Amino acid sequence: MTGEAIPGPDGRLRCPWGLSTEDYVVYHDEEWGRPVHGDDALFERLCLEAFQSGLSWITILRRREGFRRAFAGFEIASVAAFGPADRERLLADEGIIRNRAKVDATLANAKLLADWSPGELDALIWSYAPDPAVRPAPRVLAEVPAITDASTALSKALKKRGLRFIGPTTAYALMQACGLVDDHLADCVARRGR
Repeated sequence: MTGEAIPGPDGRLRCPWGLSTEDYVVYHDEEWGRPVHGDDALFERLCLEAFQSGLSWITILRRREGFRRAFAGFEIASVAAFGPADRERLLADEGIIRNRAKVDATLANAKLLADWSPGELDALIWSYAPDPAVRPAPRVLAEVPAITDASTALSKALKKRGLRFIGPTTAYALMQACGLVDDHLADCVARRGR
């Protein structure tokens, strides 16, 4: 594999990773890289990217509905109200990744974010979106970074505000997934503006 966009079953060019499973085709074509707004929606993505740390994204994607059920649809106010019994329930829930540090970070982050003003998380995250005019479209996968100055700055800003489990790589994955950056390859059918 050269890392260039390749044709899918329908003949349209896509990022190679987006063709590795049927789940990825749908996620790649309909979700990844599209702008996401709203505090609860961004909280969900922030949590899922943290749970993905050290794992394959397909593991998280295939359990996303289990995560949504377990974490009350990632509604910040609801998760912030979780108590010790909910924590134990989550750590026993086979429909999610039962990592104690990640569960605890999700609960702590929800409690923290519940005190923020409506739209504050959205505004903070989106303030780190780089100007798309100065970012050339990657032609091959090797041109797609894992960390950028913007993701490092976003990670630092979130940590400074008290959020946990959000390093520069996780922050960049969040930026990619939520459309702050468009890392679809230049020839990919899902690239904005094509």
